Amino acid sequence: MSKEYRVALPWTNVYGLARTLVALGTAGTLAASSSETLFRPVATVGEYPLCNSTMAASVFCLSPHNATHLSWIKWACVIILLIIASGFLPRYTALPHAYINYSVFSGIAISDGGDQIALILSMLFVLPALGDTRRWHWQPPPGKPPITRTTRVFALVGISGLMMLRLQMAVVYLQAVIAKLPHTEWQDGTAMWYWGSNLDFGPAPWLDWLVAPIIATPIGVALMTWVPLCIEGFLAVSLLLPQRLRWWAMGAGIAFHLSIALMMGLWSFALAMTGGILVLCLPLGATMRVRTHTRPESEEPQLPAAAEEPVPPLQHR
Repeated sequence: MSKEYRVALPWTNVYGLARTLVALGTAGTLAASSSETLFRPVATVGEYPLCNSTMAASVFCLSPHNATHLSWIKWACVIILLIIASGFLPRYTALPHAYINYSVFSGIAISDGGDQIALILSMLFVLPALGDTRRWHWQPPPGKPPITRTTRVFALVGISGLMMLRLQMAVVYLQAVIAKLPHTEWQDGTAMWYWGSNLDFGPAPWLDWLVAPIIATPIGVALMTWVPLCIEGFLAVSLLLPQRLRWWAMGAGIAFHLSIALMMGLWSFALAMTGGILVLCLPLGATMRVRTHTRPESEEPQLPAAAEEPVPPLQHR
């Protein structure tokens, strides 16, 4: 007796939007930072870009340590990242995306967690991109793909990559919660008072008038400390939850990272994490659609029965 397996198509605009957000985050880091800031000496480490061991493979090591040359390479990377963010030819831009993110993470002096997660996500995006034959990653997946062995393999590899991405995001949020809990400041609800009062990581002056009164009250600072823990825990277990709860987790997570970006200025981190949250919380193989004008029921056009039937997913016996 044969058993039937169904494999969802990974080539949707959900994974496309995630690629766009990650690419925009890295492009923003490069475009908004001067070459003197990105490439400079770091105490006890050396002068960036470091071109030893595996870090010699960075694109920034293709040129001598010259500010002008490094600036040209930086802007070339920004242009390529904007092309990637546009969604053009994902099959051929996935590897350059991963390579640029590797170069940024290993080659600049101010890399942070956002650059690290962007590197991991862009590497995992390579797997679904291998079988992505679309011209733009905004296009819907093929309506009736040929059921060939090659198509099945590419679909399985792509879905496997997105599943690994989801597990990676869940582990990131689980580790974030576990790392905070042993500290007294997170337990007693005062951690955000220290962060909110910090001159380097605190809110910008235009936002300080709103944040300062909140962290000045016991209830306000406790909520600002414990709500992020709850959201991170919610996202960490989201794969175990039904889809209706994942929608809430996705909205809470995106709002959380937008708040971090507004308060601390970590926009590249917020964009990368938002891209990961989309893949984590939306169903595999799902396609986002923009709802347009809705007609009254009486005016709805009658479609042929065949047009109303959904396209069956790939089947493997």
